[in-house]
Amino acid sequence: MRLNHLHLHVADLDRAAAFWCDCFGLRRGRRRGDVHVLNDDGGFGLALCEDADPVAQPEPLHLGFRLGSVLEVEQLHDRLLRAGRELAEPLTEEADRVWFRIADPDGHLVEVFWERDAPHQPTA
Repeated sequence: MRLNHLHLHVADLDRAAAFWCDCFGLRRGRRRGDVHVLNDDGGFGLALCEDADPVAQPEPLHLGFRLGSVLEVEQLHDRLLRAGRELAEPLTEEADRVWFRIADPDGHLVEVFWERDAPHQPTA
């Protein structure tokens, strides 16, 4: 069983879509009214719903992207910093895990990580 989609409320659809596409390589898909679905190559859909007063989930709730190597995490980290993105939590290297967090424009936390001995899933 694979997670198929996630639905987030955002204040500005275009701003949120730009963040997810620029930072994580999602592609703009169908748009119906106040919902815009972004997709990755693996069939995952991120549904963004415009909401005048979105509420970000409280910590520690977040979503995560598991990458295939430490190098991939470091490269994405560096690319986001070069693009002027502010991190919510800095790059942290532990014995069996490397990770950082970034918040989307509405405060939804996203963790990017690599973990030793975790089953690998293809990245988008």
